[in-house]
Amino acid sequence: MEEGRRGSSSTPQSRKIMVIADPTRESAAALQYALSHAVLEQDELILVHVENSGGSWKNAFSSFLRLPSSISSSSSGSSPASNGTTTASNAAATALASEIGQGDGNFLEQMKRICEIAQPKVRVHTECIAMEGVKATAILLHGDKLGVDVIIIGQRRTISSSLLGTRRPGGSLRGSKGVDTAEYLIENSKCTCVGVTKKGQNGGYVLNTKTHKNFWLLA
Repeated sequence: MEEGRRGSSSTPQSRKIMVIADPTRESAAALQYALSHAVLEQDELILVHVENSGGSWKNAFSSFLRLPSSISSSSSGSSPASNGTTTASNAAATALASEIGQGDGNFLEQMKRICEIAQPKVRVHTECIAMEGVKATAILLHGDKLGVDVIIIGQRRTISSSLLGTRRPGGSLRGSKGVDTAEYLIENSKCTCVGVTKKGQNGGYVLNTKTHKNFWLLA
């Protein structure tokens, strides 16, 4: 379920793709999916972190990013001559990923560096926004402000959410102390929102959108 290419095949339009960046394995999986399956070289990638008083992020990415060989396959027109560069970029990104969560570095900058190595032609920038009230609301408002085309967010799946979901009638967040941010974004975002869950190191991804539930995409 790769994100669709808009416009003609000769001149694809640039899209704004927003990845919700948190110091969690779920967020790391969302970024990996974005780099390997969603982002094209003409797109703009925005890593957005919603600031709160959450706990430590050190070592949260310890198992992140064994980049698949298809990391650049979503960029159309890649030539055999570029394979050597792609392989080198993947190796460099994989090596860099081992540094995530080590020391006192900024995890947003570390994620940005991975993006720049894995997809060197893609424009990447980071943003931090303050959470006022509910996290999902802050993300939706910021996405509308930026005019994003796609939101990608890591999702922690449980048996209950997989079977029943967390949609509330009318999309209301009233009384939603335990509302699932990813589910709320999927159901209420004006643009396409993809919830990503990684199934092991090589097991692919389980994707959720408003129209596709529990879609299994092989890595």
